[in-house]
Parts: sequence; structure tokens; C-alpha cells
Amino acid sequence: MTLRTAAEYRAGLSDRRNVFYQGERVKDVVGHPELALAVDHSALCFSIAEDRPDLAVRSTFETGDYSAFYHLPGTSEDLSARGRLIEEVSRRGAGTIVLKEVGSDAVFGLLRTVRGAGLEAARAFHRRCLDEDLALAVAQSDVKGHRALGPSEQDDPDLYLRIVASDTDSITVRGAKTHTSFSANADEIVVLPTRAMGPGDAAYAVSFAVPVDTPGLSLYVSPHLSGEPDDFSRPLSSTHKLLESLTVFDDVRVPRDRVFLDGDPTLAGPVAIGFVDYHRFTAINYKLPLIDLIVGAAHLVAEANGITRAGHVRDKLARLSAWAATVRGLAELSALKAREGEHGVWMPDPLLVNTAKYTFAHGYSEASATLVDLAGGLLATGPGGRDWANPEIRPVLEKYYAGAVPGEQRLRILGLVADLTASAYGGYQSVLATHAEGSLEAEKLQIARAHDTGPAIDYARTVAGV
Repeated sequence: MTLRTAAEYRAGLSDRRNVFYQGERVKDVVGHPELALAVDHSALCFSIAEDRPDLAVRSTFETGDYSAFYHLPGTSEDLSARGRLIEEVSRRGAGTIVLKEVGSDAVFGLLRTVRGAGLEAARAFHRRCLDEDLALAVAQSDVKGHRALGPSEQDDPDLYLRIVASDTDSITVRGAKTHTSFSANADEIVVLPTRAMGPGDAAYAVSFAVPVDTPGLSLYVSPHLSGEPDDFSRPLSSTHKLLESLTVFDDVRVPRDRVFLDGDPTLAGPVAIGFVDYHRFTAINYKLPLIDLIVGAAHLVAEANGITRAGHVRDKLARLSAWAATVRGLAELSALKAREGEHGVWMPDPLLVNTAKYTFAHGYSEASATLVDLAGGLLATGPGGRDWANPEIRPVLEKYYAGAVPGEQRLRILGLVADLTASAYGGYQSVLATHAEGSLEAEKLQIARAHDTGPAIDYARTVAGV
């Protein structure tokens, strides 16, 4: 087994991948002035092994060192350790998910849910992840078309990814996935079904993994968060970026030893949920540094504006602290109450995971609004980095934007709050809070499924005398 460095990860991205950004073909994602920002962000999941091997490296006598991201959870402590690793790498990424977390979520879900030849392929692929220290993107969300219709009912059959040909050596797939994070700067893409499927949807029940430069695979990267970085007024989005793509499969051939699910609609739902069980656990841990940023920024901006003694401000800050403590407590408890799943792969408690994710997402809009309320209108009307860089303008800004703290300190705090709330990055985080790793409705559905209400109902019957 091997552990790659951040430099080796970057070098591995130089291939023939078919990436489009801002209407143009990208020849080199590492050398592109905007995409390189995302590559540097994702490289954090490799560099963390150098200075935090206690969190990021596992080792056995037989195998040697390997990435802890791919350590198969076999106890509740394994999941607790995974949570700490995800939180730490996210903290380095300013509260934004980095890369390896997502791909390993998919691998764990596959190892719990697929069967027969698919399970053999999944085990072999997991071994490759360990041996080669791979960086994986996950393509799960189909473009879906008419949402009231199932995969096989669409007017255009390619609106869900499907198998169009099959032989003894391979399958061929056609269609598209969307919201594919990291696709342009990963080594390989793992494809998963997006939903449960019926008997007529067999062609759409498919899961596999392919290298990003596989012929017929094209990535159309979203231009969101594009533009010139400004580390004065945009301290987060100027240094951290995530690439999202429309991922198109134009008759892509997949060797059978890379196929995990091949036309069995009864397994489509379990495979989709198997990934979600881990991915929402990842979500609630990688969101913890973002929550800390919000809480910390709220205290800083209140102090800078000189309003910390106001009763309504103390109330708002207490609400933020309660929200943060609730999400963190549920995240930690979900690992402590983990249980053994299929094939010996342990999983976090689904009721607590989904409750934590719902609590985070449900409270995010209020937390963001609280930050805006505490900060004031300068989030939208304040100066930018070029203003600050001008030696003639800077003294004016320092004089007139001083508050309870010096002008520079106040403006930099306001820049952080603006990036969290009022910038394109703030809008992006708001969308992620609502939809990433599953919507609020999806989380409520899983809460209802996971909660055994029988004992509570029996107790209520007893007390009521019925």
C-alpha cells in the first residue's frame, strides 16, 4: 500500500479527461487559474497525512500504511475516529468538504449492500483504493427529467443513467448525472443509483467505477463561484473552491470487474441508502467547522459593532450556541450508538445521523439571518480588496469604518461574515445546507423510517389505560 503526497495527487490529474468550464475545454485542471483553487483545496486530504498521521493514517503489519479515510469501520470507535478526521480536514478547508470523505462513503455503502459478483468487485475496488490512495468523486443524482415519472417512464430514456448494451466482458452506459462534486479533480468516479426502482427499471439499476479520463465521459463544470479572488473581502471563497459538474456518459464501456450493480432493481434502493447512511454522517462532521465559523463570527462582529451587552444580542448568541451544541452532540452520539451492518461493516445510527443533519439544515437559515442582523448593512455596501489595497483610500476606510475595534479589524470581520452570508459563496452554502447530502424532506423520511415508535406508543397506551 502507498500514501500519496499532495504533489503526487496533483500529478495524477494530468491525463486526457474531458472537462469543460466557462464554455471552453480545459486542457489542464491543475494549471487552470480557477480550477487549481479546487485542486489545492482537495489536496488537503493528502497533506493531512503528513502532520496528523494519528488521525489520517492507519497501518497493519501485513499491509503497511494506508489512508484512514478508507479504513473499513468495524467498531463504534472506528466511526468516532472517522468523524474526528473529517472534522479536522474540513477545519483546514474552512468548513467545506474536501474530497476523500465522499468516495469512501460510497465504497462503505457498496460493501454493505451489493451481492455476488458485485460484492467481489466492490471488495477488489476497496483494495485498490487502499493500495493506490485514490481520490474518488461520486455521481449519484440523475438529472431526473419529469420528477413525477420514474426512470423508465421518461420521454427521453437518457434522463436517468442506464445500461444500453451488455456482454460477457463489459456493460455500456448512457445518460447523465448532476451535482457531481470533485469530478474534475478526482482520479475516478463511482456511480450509484439515485433512488429505489421498480421491475421496469432494470436497465437503470447500475453502479460502477471508472477513471475520469475514460472515453465517452465528459464533465461540464458549473461556473458558480468563478471570478477574481479577493482575500480581503472574501477570505473563504478566495482560497477554497468546490467543482460541481454535469457528468455525461456517452456510451461509456465499463469492464465487468468494475461493475457493482448490473440490472437488479431490487438492490437500487438499498445501494442508494447505503451510501446515504455514511454520507450524512460525513455531512454532520464536516459541517462542524462551518458551524464554529458562524458562531465565532457572530461573537466577533457583535463585539466589533459594540453591541454585545444588548439583551437581544445575548439571546441570538445563545441560540447559535444551542444549535451548535445540538448538532455536535448528535454527531458524536450517532457514532457511539453505531451498530454492525451487513458483511461486518459498521454503520452510524441512522436516526441520530438524520436528526443531526435535519437540525443543521433546519437551523442554517436562522443562523445566517442572525449573522446578517448582527453585522449590519456594510455586508452589502462596504469596500472591497482593491479599495483596501489603495494607499490613498485605506486611511479613509480606517478612519470612518472604525467601531468598537480598529477599522481594519472590523472590516476584515465583516468580510468574513459577508462571505458566509451575502456573497455567492454564502448563497452556495445556503443551497448546500438545504439540498446537499439529501433534502430536509429526505432526512425527515429517514427519521420516520429509523425511529421505532412502538415502545413510546405502548407506554402512552398504558398510561392512558387503553
